[in-house]
Order: sequence, then C-alpha cells, then structure tokens
Amino acid sequence: MYPFSRVILIVLDSVGIGYLPDAEKFGDQGANTIGHIYESVGLSLPHMAKLGLSRLTALEGETVYGAYAKLMEQSAGKDTTSGHWEIAGVILKKPFCTFPKGFPKELIRAFEKQVGRKVVCNRAASGTQVIEEYGPHHLATGDLIVYTSADSVFQIAAHEEVIPPKELYRICQIARKLTEPYGVARVIARPFVGTPGHFTRTANRKDFSLPPPLPTLLDKLLERGIPVISVGKIADIFAQRGITYAIHTSSNMDGVDKTLEAMESLLTPGLIFTNLVDFDSRFGHRRNPVGYRDALEEWDKRLPEILSALREKDLLLITSDHGNDPTFRGTDHTREYTFLLAYHSRITPKNLGVRQSFADIGATIAENFQVSLDTGKSFLKELLDKS
Repeated sequence: MYPFSRVILIVLDSVGIGYLPDAEKFGDQGANTIGHIYESVGLSLPHMAKLGLSRLTALEGETVYGAYAKLMEQSAGKDTTSGHWEIAGVILKKPFCTFPKGFPKELIRAFEKQVGRKVVCNRAASGTQVIEEYGPHHLATGDLIVYTSADSVFQIAAHEEVIPPKELYRICQIARKLTEPYGVARVIARPFVGTPGHFTRTANRKDFSLPPPLPTLLDKLLERGIPVISVGKIADIFAQRGITYAIHTSSNMDGVDKTLEAMESLLTPGLIFTNLVDFDSRFGHRRNPVGYRDALEEWDKRLPEILSALREKDLLLITSDHGNDPTFRGTDHTREYTFLLAYHSRITPKNLGVRQSFADIGATIAENFQVSLDTGKSFLKELLDKS
C-alpha cells in the first residue's frame, strides 16, 4: 500500500555539521559541532560515514551505501522545539521569547502564590551550576530553583527527596499555564539527587511544551490511523499531540534499546520517532568535546543493530535538530546545518543535495503515507529511484 511500510526517524540531538549562512545573526559564525570535535579530540564513526556522513563532513570513509543531504533550518531559532517542529512540517517565523535577565517579577509572584513555595535564582544559568549553588538552600527551605538559559525555557530544579518527581510535574503544569502568555516554549522539570557538593540530575526530567500552532505530520498520520511511536522526549516536544504511544528513556543507549523494541513490536505501517538527547544535554551544553565524541562513537557502534532490525519495506532516516558545538564559546545551542542519512534495502547511494528546510523530512514521510503537508519538499521519489 505504501512505498515504505514503516519509517524509523532518529534525531541525534544537537549534532550539527557547520554554521548556517545566517549564523552571524545568532552569534554562531564559525560553529561546527562534528567538525570541531573531529579536529580537537578525534572522531571515528565508520557506520555513519558509510551511510553518507563522510560526504558531508571531514570524517574518513570512501564507500557509501546510503543517501545523504545537508539541511538548512528555516525557523527563526536554534532550539529543540523549533527544530523538531520544522522536521514535522511547522516552520516558525518568529523566535520564541527568551529571558536573559530572568523572568518578570509578576510571573514569579503568580507562580509562587499558586504553588505555595518561594522561588530562588531566577536567572539564566547552567543547570549543574544552579543546583550546586542553590541546592543546599533548597534542601533547607523547599524553595524552588527556577532558572532559564539562552533557550525559551522555564526550568524548575528540585531534589527528589524534597519534592518527588510527580509533585514536581504538577508544579510544572501550573508553570506551563502561567507562562503561555509570555511565549515560553518549554517548562522543564529538572529533578536531582545527592548531597551538597555531590548533586546529580536524574533521568526523571520531563518537558512541558507549548502545543504546535498548526497541525504537524504527527497529527496528520494519527488522523489517518497510522501509529506514531515516540521514543525519548518526542512526545513532550509535541505536547503529547499526535502520539499513539510514548516510551520514556533514561539515556542514549536506553533510547537505542527502546527503538529496537519498538521496531520489533510495531507490526503495522507506522512511524517510530526517536530523540537521543545525551549529546546535547550531557556534553554540548557542558562544553565537553571528549564526552561528546565518546557518546557519538558509542551510538555508532549500536547503529548496525538498527540496520539489522530493518525489515524489507522499512526506511531509516537519521538527522539532527540544531547544533551544540562543545568547543564554541558559551553554553548555548549553535545555528548549524544538520545532516540527513537515509537507508532502505533497495537504495541507490546518492547525494540529495542541500535541502532548504528540515521540513523536507516531514514532506517525505507524509508523501509515503499519503497525507498532505503544506511545507517542505519531498525526496521520496529520489529515495526510490534506482538511477
């Protein structure tokens, strides 16, 4: 019925391949996540290279058996939400509001009143830094650690022994409603454990996103009765909309395991949509090129398992949502090209060129499943063309 019965779409969060032409507007001219990791600490990704990444970056590799492309972002941002929404066909003309000086006093007062707790911090800062700085105060008082970043995020950190994750999620839902008029893209629960000097964030993070302003690819698929399986934080990014079944993950490798399980269990046509977030959250923002390299190489070693699990009529798409160059100044995302690697059992290796939008991915999946999407240019025919 469909050219591909199942599509497995995997987003390697923040793996950019070089700054975009408009990167100067974002302060990111010169950024190159993959390139600078390769130059500074070395990088070996033989399986990604063979799928086509060696044609897009400095990575070594002569034989290529996949299709590959560079992707430009059209949305006015460089964050997780705008990147994923664009992949799914929603292009944002205006960036989300950010709060480099902290959130307005009236918002914080309203939040404190509704949750019955005081707020400390309220500034743009590193998440690991704020829990070290304010964690002891939080343990003593129960005050909430609220902070932001260069992204449009209202983050709430709380020790799991003071505020259990379920209670923190309830608090975040209150914040989600209060922050909507301010245009905040995501409210993020940031649970942590440990003792002063030894605090660590846990895998119980949860994102509460604004809903997409328009129907996405996921909505269209669900309307047609085509299952959408979310692995990782995909469901949170889309505010739980357009998702048949959501699978939580605790790490990149857990995300690979859960993707393989979904590939085993999904017996009907459908989309498996995975986000592997550790590259971004654990290493990009922490400006840790060695850890980033090791995480990429660990992923690459698991890639053959994904390839082996593909069925005859499956399409594998691997991409990213923005950059986060761990050698660049600051701790923010970087405005970069992303890559696309495509593979199926009958593919003819080819260069799909420089695509003008991440939405080309959504348009391709939409055409495959015979739904309409108003943005992006499908490359489905090029994937099926044997010339």
